[in-house]
Amino acid sequence: MNILMVLTSHDQLGDTGAKTGFWLEELAAPYYAFKDAGATVTLASPQGGQPPLDPKSADPAFQTDTTRRFEADAEAGQALAHTRVLAEVGHEGYDAVFYPGGHGPLWDLANDAHSIRLIESTLAAGKPVALVCHAPGVLRDVKATDGTPLVKGRRVTGFTNSEEEAVGLTQVVPFLVEDVLKANGGLYSRTGDWQPHAVQDGLLITGQNPASSEKTAELLLAALRR
Repeated sequence: MNILMVLTSHDQLGDTGAKTGFWLEELAAPYYAFKDAGATVTLASPQGGQPPLDPKSADPAFQTDTTRRFEADAEAGQALAHTRVLAEVGHEGYDAVFYPGGHGPLWDLANDAHSIRLIESTLAAGKPVALVCHAPGVLRDVKATDGTPLVKGRRVTGFTNSEEEAVGLTQVVPFLVEDVLKANGGLYSRTGDWQPHAVQDGLLITGQNPASSEKTAELLLAALRR
């Protein structure tokens, strides 16, 4: 079982002067769900090499057993430092693709032609794709085989407008995940802010927020076992 995880390379939080990137828990929890299930995990990002970590996700308040495990894991650290260049990988050789969130993907992966093609080709090949928190925003320009938005008529979730408001970034992000999923015809659902919520519609799996990371990964693993 080979799983590709795609991370952002974007580290600027709009023009605020603050840093962003990927959210640690959204990498660590799925990473170990996959590894502990016996999967081989490959990491990729648009620029390759070390992707930027959202510094806030390293705050003690946001640490979990899996984030501490990841930070103490030399092998995981090496994998993170040497992510593959996204343009050089495709769905071939992988059984599934997983996108951790963080705010970074809204700036780079949402616009990345290689990412769009990867998602479209993975699903077309009958393989599952999962995205959590802000990463469902990466689906914005992804199309179904008939040329319509991929999420049109499909059950999806992602970071809520109220969660974005709670972190004070509604006016900073290039778009709101909830709004884009709805505008593209997605059958959007949510639970309470910061509570776990993940949904599956065929081969497409999405999670609402950092707390949904492990549940999203578990749905992906279940899809692979079918």
